[in-house]
Amino acid sequence: MTSLAAPVAPLLLTPATMIGELVAARPALARLFEKLDIDYCCGGKQTLAVACSRRGLELTTTLAFLESAGALLLAGPTEVDAAAMGLAELADHIESTHHAYLKSELPRLSEMAQRVATKHGWRDARLTEVAAAVHALTEEMISHMEKEEKILFPLVRHIEKSRQPTDALAGPIRQMEAEHQSAGQLTAQLRELTDNFLPNAEACNTHRALLAGLAEFETDLHRHVHKENNVLFPRALALAAA
Repeated sequence: MTSLAAPVAPLLLTPATMIGELVAARPALARLFEKLDIDYCCGGKQTLAVACSRRGLELTTTLAFLESAGALLLAGPTEVDAAAMGLAELADHIESTHHAYLKSELPRLSEMAQRVATKHGWRDARLTEVAAAVHALTEEMISHMEKEEKILFPLVRHIEKSRQPTDALAGPIRQMEAEHQSAGQLTAQLRELTDNFLPNAEACNTHRALLAGLAEFETDLHRHVHKENNVLFPRALALAAA
């Protein structure tokens, strides 16, 4: 059965919209305010008009940016048909989408997790564990992507082009699958530590943005690993054995 996602309600922004209230309701928008260098946490009690004035931003242009970029962000990515792609095309897609996202997002999440732990760890000791887990996940995934981009994916592209049998793929693929498993375990640990990525009433906007980012990371990780474990790797191994 195909499930239909609920339509995303349009952003209703005015100059009087309070930044903190907007991010509290839709934490994923935090990254847009970070790009604009607008403080949505401690400075959350300011309106969009005041924030734009303080940052020297043109209000109408900023509202248009938040509405258009925010709608795309909340709608989420359009999924591709990985099974219909060639191996090199799929490897390119993984690098340009999932790897690019992780390289940008994981350092941001790690920095936020450390900031939240430093400021609020006295209230909830789990926040220190969250920061440590996000840091470990960041280091692990950066190393993982480097191995894929420098070793495994070039080999996959070569095999598809040359059509020559080889046994050189099995070892690297086993290693990548083991690292996928490790990343999944760390992500499951984060879900448990954060009560399923749900903020409590005391969570500040940075904490809420962190949790929203972790939930988004988990979703992307599932898509990412599926494309590799269930599509790219089996097809590459079959081609290498032909």
